Amino acid sequence: MVGVTDSSSFFGSYHAYKDGSYVMPNDEAEQDRLDVTHQKLRILLDNKLLLCPVQDPKRVLDVGTGTGIWAIEYGTHTHLDMRAIAYNLDPLTASHPPGDEHPDTEIIGTDLSPTQPSWIPPNVKFEVDDCEEPWTFQEKFDVVHARYLAAAVENWPRLMAQAFQFTKPGGYAEFQDYDLEYYAEDGTLGQDLPISKWITTLLQASRDFKRDPCPGPKLEGWMRDAGFADVHATRYKIPIGPWPKDKHLKTIGAWNLVQIEEGLEAFTLRLFTQLLRWSTEDVRVLLTNVRKNLRDPKIHAQFDL
Repeated sequence: MVGVTDSSSFFGSYHAYKDGSYVMPNDEAEQDRLDVTHQKLRILLDNKLLLCPVQDPKRVLDVGTGTGIWAIEYGTHTHLDMRAIAYNLDPLTASHPPGDEHPDTEIIGTDLSPTQPSWIPPNVKFEVDDCEEPWTFQEKFDVVHARYLAAAVENWPRLMAQAFQFTKPGGYAEFQDYDLEYYAEDGTLGQDLPISKWITTLLQASRDFKRDPCPGPKLEGWMRDAGFADVHATRYKIPIGPWPKDKHLKTIGAWNLVQIEEGLEAFTLRLFTQLLRWSTEDVRVLLTNVRKNLRDPKIHAQFDL
C-alpha cells in the first residue's frame, strides 16, 4: 500500500511515493492552493475545462490530477465554488455553466499522491502513478489532459511521446502550462526588488533540480516532435494582484495573488534550504519582503500561461 504523508518535515507533508521527485508538499494547504489555481484558470479560460474541440469523448486521462477537481468537474454537474466567498472574491465568477458535465465519459486521473476526495462520481477514478514512468493503460484515450506541471517534470519529450502513444487516432492532447518568468510591461518590476531576486533564484533552483519551471513556450515544439498534428498554441497573460483596470483581468489577478501567497513558503523552503543551503530564517526574511512586493499595486507583475 502506498502512503500519503509518510515523508514529512517542518516544511509540510510530502509524497511518500517517489519522495524527492516533486518539491511541493501534498498537505491540506497545498490542496487548497491547487483548487484556488483551478478556479483562477476557469475564469481565465471563460469557464472552459477544455479548449480542444472534442465531441463526446469516451475516455479522458488527466495527468497530474492533484486534488482531482478538474476530473470531477469534467465528469459531473456544475457547482458553485464556495472558496470565492471565503476569499471575498466574486462568487458569481465561480459558477460553472451547464454543458460541462460528461456523465458517460470515463475519466482517469493520475498523481503521485491519493489526495483526492473520498466521494467521487462513478465515471471518475484516480490512480497513484508517476507520469514519467512507462504508462501501462490497456486502452487509449480520446483526450489526454495535463496542466501546470511546471517544475514537476524532468523529461518533457518523453512525457509527450507517451501522451502521443496513448491518444487515439483523431483524439486530442491538451497541455496548459506556465512560463513562470515574472515581467512587467510598464517597467514597474525592478530587478533590485526582493520579488525579482526571489523569482530569479527560485527558477534557477528548479532548473538545477532538473525540473523546468517555464515549459509553457516549449509545449508546441514538444508536441510536434512527439508526432501530434494540427498543433495550436495560445498565450495568456496572468496578472499578479488586482492591479489591472480591466475587470476580468482584475479578478484573475486577485485569484492569482491568493494562490501565490498561499504557496509562497511551499514554493521556496525546500529548494532554498535543501538545495541552495539558505537558512530558514533568511528565507523567511526574504519572503516577508516578497509579500510586500506582491501586494504593492504599483508593481504590475505578471507571468504567462
